Amino acid sequence: MSEEHLKKDPEKEKMKVKSIKKMKEIMTAYYIDAKTAAQNGKKVAWITSGGPVEPLIVMDAIPVYPENHGAMIGASKMGVDLCEKAEDMGYCRDICSYARSDIAASTVNGGPIGGLPAPDFLVCCNNICGTVLKWYEVQARYYKVPLFIFDTPFCHTEFSSEARKYVRSQIDEYIKFLEVVCGKKFDMDKMKEVGRLSLQGQRLWQDVLDTTMNKPAPMSAFDAFFHLALIVTLRGTQTAVDYYTMLLEEMKERAAQKIGAVPNERYRLLWDNLPVWFKTKWLSDKFASYDACLVADTYTSAWCGSLEYLDENDFLGSMVEGYTRIYLNIGVDEMLKIIKKMIKKYDVDGIVMHSNRSCKPYSLGQYDIMKSLQRDTGLPSLMIEADMVDERAWSESQIETRIDAFMEIIKQKKG
Repeated sequence: MSEEHLKKDPEKEKMKVKSIKKMKEIMTAYYIDAKTAAQNGKKVAWITSGGPVEPLIVMDAIPVYPENHGAMIGASKMGVDLCEKAEDMGYCRDICSYARSDIAASTVNGGPIGGLPAPDFLVCCNNICGTVLKWYEVQARYYKVPLFIFDTPFCHTEFSSEARKYVRSQIDEYIKFLEVVCGKKFDMDKMKEVGRLSLQGQRLWQDVLDTTMNKPAPMSAFDAFFHLALIVTLRGTQTAVDYYTMLLEEMKERAAQKIGAVPNERYRLLWDNLPVWFKTKWLSDKFASYDACLVADTYTSAWCGSLEYLDENDFLGSMVEGYTRIYLNIGVDEMLKIIKKMIKKYDVDGIVMHSNRSCKPYSLGQYDIMKSLQRDTGLPSLMIEADMVDERAWSESQIETRIDAFMEIIKQKKG
């Protein structure tokens, strides 16, 4: 290859987010650590994405997230093969594709990293959905390990005193469970430090997301989907705090220099529901072709959405409300309020909703939310029907036509 071809395009280099390299290094080290846990005398705990992870960090257990693994499977376009394997095992196609791909991957060490490290125990919190209960029961039987179920009552509007008492009692049971499976006492002093780091990480993540209030937005929701990994997997650690400190500085610098995720940003959109992992680049390029940037989303902001309920001076106690009143565990009216705040905060011109075949709790009520938003805000909205991992639920020509029509409405409305 000639020297001319080896020269890097300075404009393209300027657009690249430099922190990505560091993120990849951290996640590689994290999975190596998890896969070699047994040799190093550490425990591996599988936990649901919305579960209370901080006590695991206190006990030096390595938290592993089958849902993150599902996202990696989707992004690697390995979802159909694993989902079909699960269906051959007898699991219905209507079950969540994260659950199907994870259950199948366990039997063949499948997926982009050759399967997850086997768990020593499982922690399942049902604040994200009911599917996880059966999913984790299946895996607990398969690996023959203990399972702790953390039950959070649904909060349509208010958080009752009965709910508070009920969830608080489970934190005590959770700690007792961890002491048994880890074989050591729970360190309350360390819990305070982990809680402080967890809150610091969540605040930094919120600050990173808020840099998209700038015009042009220095990052998009598609970037946020990628950078989300650490606030999920390493929440409560110094590693996550250091990374988001670095990422925030980079985003502030990009905003100051007017470097946008979409070079000629004209339209600002909000995304609802999980990403379509196997089509993030296609969707990003498609919207960018209209100079449209998805500047915010309800999914990645969920990992800092409980900040108002958490207390640095009583993190363990405040987890009760913080882990119960998360986005997927509240009523449609409450979701609508959050989306309306985001519309105003990020100054968006339209809403893109992903009706996700796999995620019923997220998708149920979206049409009501869409109607309410159209009535109350007048903003155009688009519904895309797809799946987060299973490509068989994707119809590109149909979705492309809908996006084209939606963007024409946005263009006409904004002028």
